[in-house]
Amino acid sequence: MIELRLALPSVKDREAVLDYKREFLENGDSMDGTSALAASKTFEGWLSSNIANRREETVAPGLVPASTYLAYAGERLVGMIDLRHRLNEHLLNFGGHIGYSVRKSERRKGYATEMLRLVLPYAWQLGLDRVLITCNQQNEGSRRTILQNGGVLENEVPRADGITQRYWILKP
Repeated sequence: MIELRLALPSVKDREAVLDYKREFLENGDSMDGTSALAASKTFEGWLSSNIANRREETVAPGLVPASTYLAYAGERLVGMIDLRHRLNEHLLNFGGHIGYSVRKSERRKGYATEMLRLVLPYAWQLGLDRVLITCNQQNEGSRRTILQNGGVLENEVPRADGITQRYWILKP
C-alpha cells in the first residue's frame, strides 16, 4: 500500500474531488464522509460549505462542526473521512464522530483502516477522549476497519433498513 496523507480540501483539489464524485455516481455508491458531496451542485459550493462547517460559529443549521479530510495515495484521491467535532442525538445513535468512504477502484487495499488511524490524532486534539464510529451490521469491511483501530462494540441499534453497530475507540 502506498503511504496515505490526509489534507483539508482546497481549490487545488477541484479536479481530484470531481473525479472522486464521478466514480461514486457511476457505481451508485454511497458517499459517506464527504460533507454532502453527492448533493453539491458545484465544487466551489461544496468547498465553501465544507470550510464553513469546520467552525461552530459558521456551521450550517442542524449540523455539527466537522472537518472533512481528503486521503491521497501519492497524487490520487482514494478516500474521504469526516471528523465531527461533537455529537447530536442522531449522530449519537446512528452516525458517530467519523464517517468515511473509499472509491470503488481503490477498495480492499487497507486505505480505510489507515485513514481512520490517521484521523484519530485530530480527534484527540479536539479534546475528545473517545470517538464513536458506527456501521451497518452487514458492512464487514467497515467493521474490520473499526476493529483494527481499537473499536469496541457497545451495542446494536435497529433501524427500518437494518441494524447499526456502535463502536467506541478510546484515546490512548
